[in-house]
Amino acid sequence: MVSLPHSVNPVKLAVDDVAVSYSGKTVLKGVTFDIHEHEIFGIIGPANSGKTSFLKTLNRMDIFNPAMSFTGRISFSGQDIRTWRNVYSLRSRIGVVFPLPVGLPLTVYENVAFAPRLAGVSRKEDLDIIVERCLARAALWDEVKDRLETLGSLLSGGQQQRLTIARALSQDPELLMLDEFSIAVDPVTTMRIEDVLKDLKKEITIVLVTNLVQQARRLADRMALFLDGEVVEVGVTEEMFAGHVKDQRTKDYLDGRFG
Repeated sequence: MVSLPHSVNPVKLAVDDVAVSYSGKTVLKGVTFDIHEHEIFGIIGPANSGKTSFLKTLNRMDIFNPAMSFTGRISFSGQDIRTWRNVYSLRSRIGVVFPLPVGLPLTVYENVAFAPRLAGVSRKEDLDIIVERCLARAALWDEVKDRLETLGSLLSGGQQQRLTIARALSQDPELLMLDEFSIAVDPVTTMRIEDVLKDLKKEITIVLVTNLVQQARRLADRMALFLDGEVVEVGVTEEMFAGHVKDQRTKDYLDGRFG
């Protein structure tokens, strides 16, 4: 599918006045913006600005933490995520990649085949196709095609992170969230994963949380600056880096004056 300019692509995720708190302490408030289909939407900001907490709301990870609560409305493909009766079905459509590669204690093959098996795919021929396709989309197939029966934990750190991406893709998500994916991988692998993400946005929508403003510049079509639990500004990435911002704090952050 050809990616259209963000302004004409349909809205994939509509976020309206979202607030997040832990044990009654508010860490995020008033978050409102839309994310469009087939765009990479960057979320930047210093540590403890609420970026990861926001990600957790998108596929209802709050249910794992009784102290965490959120208010407001998040609509995914037009449906309020809190009206989804099957939260696991929601998570199959919204994949997530965490900062550190967290592999299952399984072979490379079974790491990718795990979710499809749970979904009822049992024929080896079908699983073979899924595993190869997902590893190829994560730019890992050529490196591991002769080591599919090797434990995933024996791969290099960069390969394990790409295996994590392949596993997230095995459910054919419509939206993929990445939280500081490059924190534990080398610069060369980081660039390879960035190339993967640029290709993937032709097929899915991507939300990218990063502390690296130049990474956001390379990847994001649009981005939002989070600061002290609020969204300071949302805009087109290149326009913001060119100085076309509404808030001086945005320019100061992009120029490296704080962070």
